[in-house]
Amino acid sequence: MNLKFRNKRISGILTIVPSKEIAFEDELDNYNFTRAQSLKLKLVMGYDRHRIFDEDVCASDLVVKGINHLVDQNKLKKEDIDALIVVTQSPDYLMPPTSTIVHGKLDLKQDIFCLDINQGCTGYIVGLYQAFMMLEQENITKVVLANADILSHKVSKKDRNSFPLVGDAASITIVERDTNNSEIFGNIKFDGKGWDALMIPAGGFKTPSSPETSVLVDDGAGNYRSKDNLVMRGDSVFNFVQAMVPPLIQDLMEFASVDKASVDYYMFHQPNKFMLKKVADKLGIPHEKMPHNIVENFGNASGVTIPTAITFNLGEKMLTQEYLMCLSGFGVGLTWGSMLIKIGNLNFCNIIEY
Repeated sequence: MNLKFRNKRISGILTIVPSKEIAFEDELDNYNFTRAQSLKLKLVMGYDRHRIFDEDVCASDLVVKGINHLVDQNKLKKEDIDALIVVTQSPDYLMPPTSTIVHGKLDLKQDIFCLDINQGCTGYIVGLYQAFMMLEQENITKVVLANADILSHKVSKKDRNSFPLVGDAASITIVERDTNNSEIFGNIKFDGKGWDALMIPAGGFKTPSSPETSVLVDDGAGNYRSKDNLVMRGDSVFNFVQAMVPPLIQDLMEFASVDKASVDYYMFHQPNKFMLKKVADKLGIPHEKMPHNIVENFGNASGVTIPTAITFNLGEKMLTQEYLMCLSGFGVGLTWGSMLIKIGNLNFCNIIEY
């Protein structure tokens, strides 16, 4: 599905990351792997260190922290927020929605649209599309898009495939109306037949958590996880990304009538360095145009890796310069989407710690 928007802009991006940082080498004893094998895996996949939260931190805490920070820095006024979108796979509760919890903690106005979206790797793209559609309403002029995931709580520490990669983070993106009439091009696709490629089997209504679902089991490759833990079929996910993402980007460029070489940066979701380099090579994109350094510095926080890539790699440059960017997310669902958008001259673009 192709999408097009006008008169919308991103005016600021904030990333919130844990202050707690753990080195890959400090966790080697968790894995049923020799040290030599683990260090080889580190080199290929881009493991180095990741940041994770303690068990008592929830998604709403991160969103409240980010918005309060912007209010304190005079970058945002609470009364100007007309819509609040919270994209998360790790909600505080099954009910109520996390967005309403954030609304209550911040004491926001009642004349507001609050919405939760259950999306993962493509969550930043989906959230932006929803924000753009909300801005079509004349009573909505400023949308706060919050992406937050604390998936380390749901990944087994003895899962060599997933735990070294996982990171926790949140982002706050301010989306507003604009008068420059510039166009934003996008596309998105879904394939629910692959729903079980990335999942947490237990904990929902289909399979409630129980003592039985918490038992760690060897998957046959030396990874120990329970049904309460995240399961990733790595080969299936890798093949999906390599097969589906390059054509998606090619289609976006044709839809926008833009040459790939004219794009300044390709800010993609970052599952790992190896996968992104393969995608860049398939598309014929120089590696320096597609940053792939988020997993080694922070870990994979699902859709939050896209705004993190922007704040970490460009930061203050975004305050005075504007870039044509291709954003793309792909994974859980299965879902994959992309967007061509000019981003720059922002009011803020930085990272804070929680």
